[in-house]
Amino acid sequence: MPLRAALVVVVGFVASVTVPRWWAQRIGAQVDGSITQGILVGLFYGFFFTLLPLLAFIAIVRWRHSAKAIGFALVVAVLLALPNLMTLGIVLGRNNPSHAGERTLDVEAPAFRGASLAGAVLAVLLGGFVLQLLVSRKRAREGVRNVREELARAKERVEAPIPAEPALQDRREDELLADVPPPKPDEQR
Repeated sequence: MPLRAALVVVVGFVASVTVPRWWAQRIGAQVDGSITQGILVGLFYGFFFTLLPLLAFIAIVRWRHSAKAIGFALVVAVLLALPNLMTLGIVLGRNNPSHAGERTLDVEAPAFRGASLAGAVLAVLLGGFVLQLLVSRKRAREGVRNVREELARAKERVEAPIPAEPALQDRREDELLADVPPPKPDEQR
């Protein structure tokens, strides 16, 4: 176990030194100094590499609710978000490779960082909207199911035969007529 921890620390250190410069050079090669290309590539990376992790996480968690599934969903979401996480590492990093990556992005990929942030915000808003739709759809289905159950219970009550009073069932018609008072002399005319 201590060997694994040491390996993670070494890999993390090497990645923090090499990844910011490497990522900034890859983005710089794609944008090639064009502001328009910087905006379009930034919007693409920011939007898709934020929306895909969100949708993958939601889909996996809705599919399975176990702790292992949630852990797997987090790993998948982090892997899908790596391009944005590498850009975020350049922007928030305080070491020399991060500053070198920032300078590379400023020169070779102008407007990439801001457009990437805008794309990420749009993706979060769209992901929240999709999540709200899923939740409201589930609530609506539950409401429809409750109304259908209530309607079925009401139909059962209406269609059930009306029980006759036991006292009336046992008496014959002539006995019932005996209970009717005779007409008054005024009414005989």
